[in-house]
Amino acid sequence: MPGDVALTEAVYYILLSLAHGKRHGYGIMQEVEAMSGGRVNLAAGTLYGALSTLAERGWIEELPAQEDSRRKEYALAAAGRAALETELARLRELMANGSRVLEGERS
Repeated sequence: MPGDVALTEAVYYILLSLAHGKRHGYGIMQEVEAMSGGRVNLAAGTLYGALSTLAERGWIEELPAQEDSRRKEYALAAAGRAALETELARLRELMANGSRVLEGERS
């Protein structure tokens, strides 16, 4: 992942929601809430600030708006998919290490 920095939970879920296909901002909010079981609720300011940053990094693409709509849609870029895959590997390592240590304490 560029910079090898852990993703915030909000960024992780935003990218993950776009892995399902293109979405507009409200659709991203709904998908994130559904995936997290209602635990993560993105405020509009948080979401649109994150989308702007992710677009600047080249992790997502803002798609051209349709003529009759002001709604912006976003899609996951290849760099965003790579960031998600790197983060998933990092999370798996955390889980494996945590399980190994905690299960070792019980033995």
